[in-house]
Amino acid sequence: MKVIKFGGSSLADAAHIKQVCNIILSDKKRRLVVVSAPGKRHDDDIKVTDMLIALAEKYMEIGNPNFQQESEEKLQLIVERYKSIAVELQMNNDIITVIEADLRSRLALRSNGRRHDDGTVEHISDEQFMDLMKAAGEDNSAKLVASYLINTGVNAQYINPRDAGMILSNEYGNARVLPHSYEMLNKLNENENLMIFPGFFGYSHNGDVVTFSRGGSDVTGAVLAAAVKAEVYENFTDVDSVYAANPRIIEEPKPIPVFTYAEMRELAYAGFTVLHEETLEPVYKMSIPVNIKNTNNPDSPGTFIVPERMDIDETPVVGIAADRGFFTLNVTKYMMNREIGFGRKLLQILEDEGVSYEHTPSGIDSICVVVRNRNCPVEVRDNIVRTIYNELQVDEVTLEDDMAIVMLVGQGMLKRVGLAARATSALSNSKINISMINQGSSEVSIMFGVKGADSDKSVKALYNEFFLNEFKE
Repeated sequence: MKVIKFGGSSLADAAHIKQVCNIILSDKKRRLVVVSAPGKRHDDDIKVTDMLIALAEKYMEIGNPNFQQESEEKLQLIVERYKSIAVELQMNNDIITVIEADLRSRLALRSNGRRHDDGTVEHISDEQFMDLMKAAGEDNSAKLVASYLINTGVNAQYINPRDAGMILSNEYGNARVLPHSYEMLNKLNENENLMIFPGFFGYSHNGDVVTFSRGGSDVTGAVLAAAVKAEVYENFTDVDSVYAANPRIIEEPKPIPVFTYAEMRELAYAGFTVLHEETLEPVYKMSIPVNIKNTNNPDSPGTFIVPERMDIDETPVVGIAADRGFFTLNVTKYMMNREIGFGRKLLQILEDEGVSYEHTPSGIDSICVVVRNRNCPVEVRDNIVRTIYNELQVDEVTLEDDMAIVMLVGQGMLKRVGLAARATSALSNSKINISMINQGSSEVSIMFGVKGADSDKSVKALYNEFFLNEFKE
């Protein structure tokens, strides 16, 4: 079996859905299909997920006397979006009736709460409600695609994630699959129908809808591929392959036919948006290859992500990525290296505030903690700094905001002498100041910290050095 996933741009309108169905039916091994919510039809359009978020936010407005009318208007825009697809697919109105009823039942849970068997009523919290509404995009997309295939005579079936066993942690908006889900999901192998599975969400043990973080349909596909022990996980998007750098920064960057899991993980983390950064974990454990392909050019071989590649000597660097939105917490204390447990105590302060960190490059008397802005609100930063001074008796704590991390990635870097020197020289020649350098123990990547304003400039400098100059040598 092949697991195949289609992103929102591939399901934006009827023409794309017909194209998707042709791709699915062209290979009998493609029996488990993951779909996203309809994406943008054009640059000025709105994704269905964003429309659902706007509806949820409007429905949660307290004190707005017009929220009922305004919510109804937003609801009808979403219904009309699905209806326009169904009409072009020459489907009857039954599927739209199903979709509208589904959306209204979700809104009703917010208004009326969830009634239990013992007669008690449970209030739906804001975060519960938001996940419930966001998930409606993928859920109804799957129902529509399955219904269309059935109408064309295909033995297709919509799969409810709860019935299938997609059980996730109770973390709204940032859930993770629970280990025992894989055993339940493996039973999908016994289903002989063409299965249409909504991406992005699952259910907690208490029956709540919970979603992965945004873009999580990629993760759904990977989980299913691992669960059914798929031959390959095909992830269809709107590009022919994965490129060595962001095409919005580099004009006509080099396409890369093969990445390893480790390389792609580093690049996805640092801003490559082709795959959600958590996608590779399930398939990595099962050594299932991932094939990135283009819905609009399905015959193109695309890019494969595999356990190992054979050309690491010829291609030591495979990609360059950059991501903004970080700050650094710089802590200095004389004789820090002699103080047993200092690093643990420092990170414990972040943990106590519910803050995760990204990197911790250090010296003998200093340590730098890199944190994503979204993981640490400004008011929490003040608490962290105050606690560090009070509990660790440090000499100085400084915060540097508007930082970017730039990743130079490739498993062949380990065997190439002077590569780090080439990278730092390229940045220096472009007048880019490096705030920090960090190389992981696996030596798959080198991370540079630069000012946010130098992010794109850094990518250009490194690309010119390793992908233009490299081929002249």
